[in-house]
Amino acid sequence: MQKRTLILLWLLCGAVQFVIGQEETAPLLISKDSIKNDDINPLSPAKAAFYSAILPGLGQAYNKKYWKIPLVYGALATTIYFYTRNNDFYHEFRGVYKDRLAGISNPRYDYLDDDRLIEAQRFYKRNRDLSLLLTVGFYVLNIIDANVDAHLGQFNVNDNLSIRQDLYLDQRYMKPNFGVALNYKFK
Repeated sequence: MQKRTLILLWLLCGAVQFVIGQEETAPLLISKDSIKNDDINPLSPAKAAFYSAILPGLGQAYNKKYWKIPLVYGALATTIYFYTRNNDFYHEFRGVYKDRLAGISNPRYDYLDDDRLIEAQRFYKRNRDLSLLLTVGFYVLNIIDANVDAHLGQFNVNDNLSIRQDLYLDQRYMKPNFGVALNYKFK
């Protein structure tokens, strides 16, 4: 039974190799040209980055990637929200601690001792700083995304770039092996 399966697999792999071998001139998958016109604008990535630096999301609109604009504003709005929230809590606990040192009692926070108030200040200050760092990070990521997207919009993909999948038998173990070949033809 095992011999029969091995022979069947051998014949199947041989047939697949024969079929793939016949298609040497026509690869299985050819990417089409992504350039809409032959004009390449070298300043397009700089414009997109500049627009995104002026107003977040404007570079994505320049690149006609409108679906990214809500993501940009969602990320920035979320981090700004957490920045303001943590900043408010930081100042609230700082004010309560300063009032307690001055001898003014706040009945809302009487259950917390001084160490807890100091720890709360540190916690909200750390989270506020992290939120600010994330806000700046998303702002910079917005600029980089617009620039890279504008670069890739001009990327030339033509018939010289192809991908082909191969199935062949390993001569030592008589087992099928799979492979992918990436070919590029220089003119």
